[in-house]
Amino acid sequence: MSTTAPLDRTVTATAEPVVRLSKVTKEYPGGVAALRGIDLTIAPGELLAIVGPSGSGKSTLLHIVGTLDQPTTGTVTIAGHDTATLSDRRLSALRAQHIGFVFQAFHLVAGISALDNVAEGLLYTGLPRAERRRRAATALERVGLGERVRHKPHELSGGQKQRVAIARAIVGEPDLLLADEPTGALDSASGEAVMQLIHDLNQEGATIAVITHDMDIAARLPRQVRIRDGLIAHDTAPGSGSGSGSGAGHGNAPREVIHGVQAP
Repeated sequence: MSTTAPLDRTVTATAEPVVRLSKVTKEYPGGVAALRGIDLTIAPGELLAIVGPSGSGKSTLLHIVGTLDQPTTGTVTIAGHDTATLSDRRLSALRAQHIGFVFQAFHLVAGISALDNVAEGLLYTGLPRAERRRRAATALERVGLGERVRHKPHELSGGQKQRVAIARAIVGEPDLLLADEPTGALDSASGEAVMQLIHDLNQEGATIAVITHDMDIAARLPRQVRIRDGLIAHDTAPGSGSGSGSGAGHGNAPREVIHGVQAP
């Protein structure tokens, strides 16, 4: 039995954006302003980088988009749901049903197989254990680890661990995949393989936001949203003159977006 309240998933069958942030701010005690008025739209099927140095506000933005934190002011809509109107229980359901997370540190459970690690991504769906494991096996095949389903984390390389983490994030077919520094703990060859996988998943239709400080990684993605001092300083999405992307930026020339700071 699922422990989260179900949410209507039909809203994402339309042209609704996966993410829409309007005038979002985030302040912490002591008057620290991490976000100072963010407008951002992510359309279905986009692949983008949210890039910025340490302290720029990109991690806070990740937490807001991932519904791990609430803004001080402004509106956050994820997969058609206004997060301010949802209880904690329904926010948990939103994350479980609509958002997949990939972190630099993998966060795999030691001592259990890759298959069971991925199946945990379906723990709150109410699906029977056998079905969760079947879908987990399919997800591992999808990321190229069909021969490693029985391996435990200590038996896998760093790149393989990150592939397991990606499989766990996508096993529920979320509307949005948030990848936080997905290559940060990997050597260059493993990092290349993980980024290629991210591109492949996007080609299959996944909507993916990669949060990174690495400008080289960001430059290889179709859209780049650069965060500085809690503001969007640059967004390569077409039609983003107000600072919010309104669609995929595939193959379009970058456009400067200035929010009260001098764009480089």
